[in-house]
Amino acid sequence: MNDIRDEVAAGFEEIHGRAPLGIWSAPGRVNLIGEHTDYNQGFVLPFAINRRTVVALGPRDDATIRVASAFADELASIELADLAPSRLDGWSAYPLGVAWALGQHGADLGAVPGVDIYIESTVPVGAGLSSSAAIESAVAIALDEVWRLGLDRQTLAKVGRLAENEAVGAPTGIMDQSASLLGREDHAVFLDCRSLQSELVELGFAEAGLELLIIDTGVSHSHATGGYAARRASCEAGAAAMGVSSLRDLTVDDLPRARTAMDDETFRRVRHVITENQRVLDTVAALRAEGPLAIGELLDASHVSMRDDFEISVPELDLAVETAQANGAIGARMTGGGFGGAAIALVPTEGVSRIQVAIDGAFAEHGFGQPTMFTVTAAGGASRDR
Repeated sequence: MNDIRDEVAAGFEEIHGRAPLGIWSAPGRVNLIGEHTDYNQGFVLPFAINRRTVVALGPRDDATIRVASAFADELASIELADLAPSRLDGWSAYPLGVAWALGQHGADLGAVPGVDIYIESTVPVGAGLSSSAAIESAVAIALDEVWRLGLDRQTLAKVGRLAENEAVGAPTGIMDQSASLLGREDHAVFLDCRSLQSELVELGFAEAGLELLIIDTGVSHSHATGGYAARRASCEAGAAAMGVSSLRDLTVDDLPRARTAMDDETFRRVRHVITENQRVLDTVAALRAEGPLAIGELLDASHVSMRDDFEISVPELDLAVETAQANGAIGARMTGGGFGGAAIALVPTEGVSRIQVAIDGAFAEHGFGQPTMFTVTAAGGASRDR
């Protein structure tokens, strides 16, 4: 991380003409299990990863907020008083949306100083590793400190979600920001998306001789486009058909009644969410009682459910999962919102290279673009680094 921190400080100075006040960072996240359960007020089990977005920030002597980054030529500038979702677009809607959302959570944007921000990231974009929440969380903790707001991490997660929902226009839940803000080394964040209560669950991958391999298919996706929103609408329709406020209120025992209460497509969407919630609970129980070697079948079942019931996989993701499974993975599944992005495979350390070679070969054989693969470890959450 030292190099990227130095780069961010230098980038800030080059663009804004002075040294930053400080450097903050926040991690991306991988979701071990619990997909599309968050906005249904269910359970998720993500963890923060050792790839981070780094933010340099310095206060200004006026009421302007300016943001620049290493991944865009644009320097976005707006008066704090003018911040509104309708005024924001492009990549800068993420950091500027956080500033607006802090105002919605009590910050007096007429009384705080303007700021200059510069951003750089090692979290891959479009891979389902929540590069967006990493930006939001890093900016949120930086502004919370510089503006002396004193908000807790759970509130900052709500700030990030509000920014993503309203400023960016992506109807996502709160999982990503929670993982980025609450993560701890070698632990997953077991989050109840209804109560927002969280517990840390030890992973123990290294102790069990395991690695988590990310397989980024290179197929890009966007939460702001139709597939994600359509699935969310199906979940709401299913809950309404069952007379409950959220699918969280249903269990596997309700599936026979659900089958007769709605059309087949809506039922399959509902069945995924209900069974995925149970898989999260079962995964937490297995990690605590038996360790990570016991969770492979749950990961595999999650992928089948997303492929067949929720229909959010793509051929590249299916091939990555099947090839990993056939070459010694303990378990594998697509991760993230779907329609592209990445798969994960829980792999014995000595088998990582073999699985990578097999996946490269399978993708070439099918005429797919070469995937990007790397292992990740569970890392600490958002922090001030300098």
